[in-house]
Amino acid sequence: MATTHSAHRSQSAARATDTGHQAWASGLTAFAAVMLGLAGLVSVFRGIMAIAEDDVFVTTPNYIFKLDLTSWGWIHLILGAVAIVISIGLYKTALWARVAGVTIAALVILANFLSLPYYPVWSVLMIAMSGFIIWALYSVDDGTP
Repeated sequence: MATTHSAHRSQSAARATDTGHQAWASGLTAFAAVMLGLAGLVSVFRGIMAIAEDDVFVTTPNYIFKLDLTSWGWIHLILGAVAIVISIGLYKTALWARVAGVTIAALVILANFLSLPYYPVWSVLMIAMSGFIIWALYSVDDGTP
């Protein structure tokens, strides 16, 4: 009698742990979706500002990765638009969106690192935000071995 009682208790404890784990995983996915959407939106606005050749950006004379400000604008605009689309996929918890989210966040880190001299404070903030996105997407365990 005691063995069936303890077996029943361990099954209910396992279900409670699985429920808590699923809530944690869905919370991290929602966090990544919101952060990726915000990063994409900001990248779109940053791209528009650079394409319009706004006076917000600093010009650096001897930067090794020198591109025209309009070129950087198009890069950020395209990355931002793709990030917004992927964040919508993350709301639906699609596996392709998790893989693409890590990829686009890594590309956002690379683009912001390369455009660091043009807008340094915002680039560092976007690098950190993208790092948190990658962490959140890698921390989610979908239960596959």
